[in-house]
Amino acid sequence: MDELNGKLIACQILITGLIARVANEQRDPLRFLTDFRDEIKAVVNGVNITGMDSTDRVRAVAQKTVDELFSLMKPPSSD
Repeated sequence: MDELNGKLIACQILITGLIARVANEQRDPLRFLTDFRDEIKAVVNGVNITGMDSTDRVRAVAQKTVDELFSLMKPPSSD
């Protein structure tokens, strides 16, 4: 289980870095991040989760993970 958690954390870091890199190339990075976050949250809300009795908990954890990923990103510097 620890190996799986480590791989998931590494994947989250990679995705966060990739999103930040793309955002930095945009004219308005903060708006891009906000729009992208909203799109990702909409996808999480619409994903069909099967094989479980209650998908609400899985969906809530996924939403929390999205929020955590985007909270790691800082607004662009004024440099």
